[in-house]
Amino acid sequence: MKYRAVVKKSDEWWIGWLVDLPGVNAQERTRAAVLESLRIGAEDMLATGVPFEPDAEMVAVEVPDAVLAAQH
Repeated sequence: MKYRAVVKKSDEWWIGWLVDLPGVNAQERTRAAVLESLRIGAEDMLATGVPFEPDAEMVAVEVPDAVLAAQH
């Protein structure tokens, strides 16, 4: 699966974050290293269990394709 990332150079560092997985951020010396750190961060986040509360329900929210296409 692919996730959108924003990466940019800031002084001597590359910084980046995943738009689709808030909380996955990275800072590295090279563009390649920041992309690798983002990949590892995404894997870690997706592997983390989601605790459930009694009487809670997990649901999926559908976003129409037209909304996604308008962002590009």
